[in-house]
Amino acid sequence: MELFGGLLSVKAIAFLMFSVFAVAGLGYLLGRITIKGVSLGTAGTFIVALVFGCFFYETLAAQLTVGSAGTSFVSEALKVVENLGLILFVTSVGFIAGPGFFANMKKNFKSYVVLGLAISVVGGLATLGCILVGRNFTDLTNQEFTAMVVGILSGSLTSTPAFAAAKDVVSGFENAKELQDIITVGHGIAYLFGVIGVVLFIQIIPKLLKVDMAKEVASIAPEKNENTEKKEEGKKKLIHIDEFGFGVFGIAVVFGLILGNIKIGSFSLTTTGGVLLTSLLLGHFGRIGKISLMPSVSTLKVLRELGLMLFLIGAGISGGAKFVELFDALYFLYGVIITVIPMVFGFLFSKYVLKLKVLNNLGSLTGGMTSTPALGTLITVSGTENVAAAYAATYPIALVSIVIVTQLLLTFF
Repeated sequence: MELFGGLLSVKAIAFLMFSVFAVAGLGYLLGRITIKGVSLGTAGTFIVALVFGCFFYETLAAQLTVGSAGTSFVSEALKVVENLGLILFVTSVGFIAGPGFFANMKKNFKSYVVLGLAISVVGGLATLGCILVGRNFTDLTNQEFTAMVVGILSGSLTSTPAFAAAKDVVSGFENAKELQDIITVGHGIAYLFGVIGVVLFIQIIPKLLKVDMAKEVASIAPEKNENTEKKEEGKKKLIHIDEFGFGVFGIAVVFGLILGNIKIGSFSLTTTGGVLLTSLLLGHFGRIGKISLMPSVSTLKVLRELGLMLFLIGAGISGGAKFVELFDALYFLYGVIITVIPMVFGFLFSKYVLKLKVLNNLGSLTGGMTSTPALGTLITVSGTENVAAAYAATYPIALVSIVIVTQLLLTFF
């Protein structure tokens, strides 16, 4: 039996699903390994996906090849897995963070804006430093090397919008195709540490500071008053579209995708920004009259974890396909530098200048680093979804500013 007009067989789809869930199973086993209280958690699936991509990508590609021309749909299939995961995760986070988002925003708005900008600027300066120094140690032309390091910047901050913006900027250059390929290589080399580095940092910092997690969780919990309590009581009497809330979830995704694809000039919120904003708003208001706009908490937690898993597997298998082939130790070092410097600076700046509470600091840091996997880890480590409010508040600022930094670097250097 064939699907999609004879393009893909049921066997091919089954092999793709087998691969995804095999990686998931092994990834979670790896993620359970704990060394001095630190583990990879869900990010373990990313490591296993990279290894799978290194050794079995061609096998997967062969299974998803159709037609006399031998066209493979493996790249498109993995992109579907990655984007589906991203949508599920970010939408769930938005709904969960929504009820306390605006109160948190009002209280710490200036700090979130400043931190998001600071991380992007420092990341840009670190990138510029690597460009100016590294030009003396490469066979690439200045233009090619700049493209490489800017690709490394987008990978170091795991920023898909910055990656897309970089490719868009060079599309008008004479050697556009070559430069776009170089940007892709840089992004792929840096992406691994960009994910793992922030995930580990988020776990190590609370241990180094000997944080009283219960106290910190209580300190960022949304304040309750009589009106809030009455509102929560009223939720029990609301009309739900379906038992689990899939209907409302679907509505949030549809409107989020539409919003994310609206362009103002060359800028758009992207899929991530669109579904995040829509779900935040629905989560904040909670209802329209007697109709509930909130999925159940259990549904959101399941979809959040499923989404993060699929996102990491889709990205990991694709990245692993050429990781060994394109890997260069010096470029990897640049990636480490561009991840670590803004991350450490952002944490210290938030702690000693902005005076944010530890969990708001780390939540905002994951948003400033545009690190979806790190947010998932922080939620697990802290045991509260309230950290997502700081992520959601900082993320849009970082999203816009890192795109601008990317464009400036490619245009002037």
